[in-house]
Amino acid sequence: MSGSINYISCGLLWIGLLMKLPDLIRNWADPSLRAINGVLAFASLCFLFGAPSSVRVINRVSGVSNLAAPLTYASITAYSAALLILIACWRGGPSMRRTTRNWIYGYATVLVGVAVLFVLGDAGVERRSDFDTYYATTPWISEMVVLYLLAHLTATTVSAVWSLRWGFEAEVRKRPWLRASLLTIGAGTVLSAAYSVSKLVAVGARWTGRDWAVLGTSVPPVCAGLGALLTVAGVLLPIAGHHLSACRDFFRLAPLDAVLDPVLTDRALRVERPRSPFLWGTWRWSTVHNGLLAIETLYDEGLYNARFDAELEKTGDWQRAASAAWAATIAAAVQRSTRPAPKPAGVPARLSHPRDAVSLVLIADAVKRSERETRAAEPSPAAARSV
Repeated sequence: MSGSINYISCGLLWIGLLMKLPDLIRNWADPSLRAINGVLAFASLCFLFGAPSSVRVINRVSGVSNLAAPLTYASITAYSAALLILIACWRGGPSMRRTTRNWIYGYATVLVGVAVLFVLGDAGVERRSDFDTYYATTPWISEMVVLYLLAHLTATTVSAVWSLRWGFEAEVRKRPWLRASLLTIGAGTVLSAAYSVSKLVAVGARWTGRDWAVLGTSVPPVCAGLGALLTVAGVLLPIAGHHLSACRDFFRLAPLDAVLDPVLTDRALRVERPRSPFLWGTWRWSTVHNGLLAIETLYDEGLYNARFDAELEKTGDWQRAASAAWAATIAAAVQRSTRPAPKPAGVPARLSHPRDAVSLVLIADAVKRSERETRAAEPSPAAARSV
């Protein structure tokens, strides 16, 4: 890949890292947040150290020929380990801590091995694009190259198997953003594995006296670049999905928010909307939840049952009937809260409103649908004058 593409990719990853750092500072104990930030940081270093201009600058400033090579290999190795740890954290389970700890120890050993082998070897001739194949037969340096390539191939293979196998499980199909993330990571790690395979084949060819320069210098950068971009995109998809879902909830909960407005205003339950649009969905959900808690003792169980039965008979859809029944019950409770009256018959305490965002969105949709039906049933101004 050209240096400009490397630097653009690095800059985009740094932007993503800056967006995630505040979350990491607030929740340092969260291993998945640490892994996400590690993936973004080490992936950006891969692009930065791998750019030809960076290779030249690192070698000249340090005064060590080819120092950029072990630095790039170390960043690739650390990126591979961070990705493995991230997938393990997402997967969870009782063995998660042991698994992540073993990967950390294993890849820390690889990093030490890369540094030791580079120091023991002799790489005096600067090679900016074909270091792997040029030194494929040099003692210690060839071992360093094979070590990092095998470590990278192992990480990408395991990541691909984990993410693709998990992405096709039935339970993940109910979580579209996670499934899209896993499948994207799977595709990216397959491409990244091709980077290691092509380099290993080129190195093996050098051992047998052949020179397959294309496999060592042309194919790997393309595989590494596309693979890393796909993988990082997959890592960020759940985050983007969370914000998009929150944005969707902000707009879809608006009808229910409007119904609850008299209660929220009368009891001063509506807090100021945050400045960040990323928090608007959570703000509206909290506002709606506060309003529902304020009127939950006023729910009319008889009204709920009657509305539920009528809607179920009309549509045959249990979920739609429940949402319509809750919309009518909540609207009646709001009216009752503004006009004190005797409590409804029945046992209101047994009736508890849904608290999850999905159910509240469906109730808001039912409110909007009811308002639309009411407007459609009203006579037009012209018809009213004729009467």
